[in-house]
Amino acid sequence: MVLLNHLINGISLGSIYAIIALGYTMVYGIAKMLNFAHGDVIMVGGYMCFCATVYLGWPPLAGIALAVVVCTVLGVVIERLAYKPLRMAPALAVLITAIGVSYFLQNAALLLWGSSTKSFTSVVTGAPIPLFGGQLTVAPVTLVTVAACVVIMVALMLFTSKTKAGTAMRAVSEDKGAAELMGINVNTTISLTFAIGSGLAAIAGVLLCSAYPTLMPTTGSMPGIKAFTAAVFGGIGSIPGAFVGGILLGVIEILAGGYISTQLQNAIVFAVLILVLLVKPDGLLGKRMSEKV
Repeated sequence: MVLLNHLINGISLGSIYAIIALGYTMVYGIAKMLNFAHGDVIMVGGYMCFCATVYLGWPPLAGIALAVVVCTVLGVVIERLAYKPLRMAPALAVLITAIGVSYFLQNAALLLWGSSTKSFTSVVTGAPIPLFGGQLTVAPVTLVTVAACVVIMVALMLFTSKTKAGTAMRAVSEDKGAAELMGINVNTTISLTFAIGSGLAAIAGVLLCSAYPTLMPTTGSMPGIKAFTAAVFGGIGSIPGAFVGGILLGVIEILAGGYISTQLQNAIVFAVLILVLLVKPDGLLGKRMSEKV
């Protein structure tokens, strides 16, 4: 029963990582850049929902909607101001800029909300669901998190394969130059990708703070790094890969903390990543791409 409890907690945590990783993998797959400010957009989403529900007294759904809208706009603004001018710059310049944006968002949050920890009230209410005669209970936020992850992944896969905007994203991912020659607005497509990824970050931030009810300017830092790890683990650029990588990473983390050591669980997570990359550098579901030079 203890193992089953750990697995449920791992899948719940992994679902949050997967939602965050979907944002990473979309941006990398289409814009071919790593947005390390993504974890801080998660933090902004948490604060927006917190302000809406606590300071303004809005219902939880309205707070989530505000978080999604603010983070979506923030993602587009970040892309236009920080990343668009560096479209043809070396990858190192983009990476340094992403780190700079991350620190800017963290320090802006410190100025606005202070460094003290805020108690976040879960947006998912209800009594725990007893299983096996009460030997095991499942929190409602766990079910909502897993369901949200599955729905988001399926919706993204349908969006990228069935819609005109999704087809444009896949074309830009394959070859920006050829896509532009075919009449696709590359800049708009990349901005849309950032908008979707940042909106998902807001949802992940709200679910993360609901499952672990604390909020501070560094809330998204470690989950962001682990979600990036999950994206690489599953195969960065692959939507199913982000889902699989997130779930596996969450389960590994919880099992490591439950059966080995809570102090070593982060080290074990990253050690597993290194092992996977040594065996399969493209990730579990990644595809090796050949480049003509």
